Amino acid sequence: MRVSGAQLDVTRDISRNLGAILHAIERAASDEADILLTPEGSLSGYTPQFGPSVVRSALKTVTSAAANARVGLALGTCFVEDDGQCYNQIRFYSRDGDYLGFHSKILRCGTMEVEPRGKINDYATSDLRTFSLEGTLIGGLICNDFWANPGCTPVPDPYLLHQLANLGTQIVFQAVTGGRNGSDWARDVIWPFHESNLRLRTSKASVWTVVVDSAHPETMPCSCPSGVISPKGRWMIRTNPTEADQFTFDIDLE
Repeated sequence: MRVSGAQLDVTRDISRNLGAILHAIERAASDEADILLTPEGSLSGYTPQFGPSVVRSALKTVTSAAANARVGLALGTCFVEDDGQCYNQIRFYSRDGDYLGFHSKILRCGTMEVEPRGKINDYATSDLRTFSLEGTLIGGLICNDFWANPGCTPVPDPYLLHQLANLGTQIVFQAVTGGRNGSDWARDVIWPFHESNLRLRTSKASVWTVVVDSAHPETMPCSCPSGVISPKGRWMIRTNPTEADQFTFDIDLE
């Protein structure tokens, strides 16, 4: 499977995000990719405060462009479903534009209190799922779903990557919009934590991991690397860590 990942400058400006995603689709189509992964909240912005109708309209534009280009999508966005609840999602689409369903972030961040505060109160969640793309079983995880940061995970680590592996998943798409502030702590602690977890958990689950982070702001390094990790925990391709970038890689499922 040929995968493309777009490390995008994710903002709260939906029209700006839309333009960046459409450009990434064009690049993925030029590279003849089967599927494009975008960061967490890449269409709506990583916020529950967005115009639901604006995002729905932008989503139609994105999915139409991807279907015309015959590029599948693992699209990161926040979205209000028909049940009226807001979800932090990866929405999956086939190369023909068929909607396969969504993964919603399960380990939503919050404070370590009896009654947690934070994003855990902003988004609904749903059960872990898998999806079939071109005959391959794939899954999605969003940011903290993967590494269960002990400083902002007010629930026990359910090892979601291993759960997906046990369900037969071969490729996991990991969408990230991690916080960053340019500090020594971010460089010396947060980045290594994210990278070591990506490699170690991927190797223990023996799956392929495709990961992209947000590149906003482009003056600071991302919070984790973007690229493709093999089932042995090795980086096969990586992006520049400090700017919007995109990669394409052929995953050998044999």
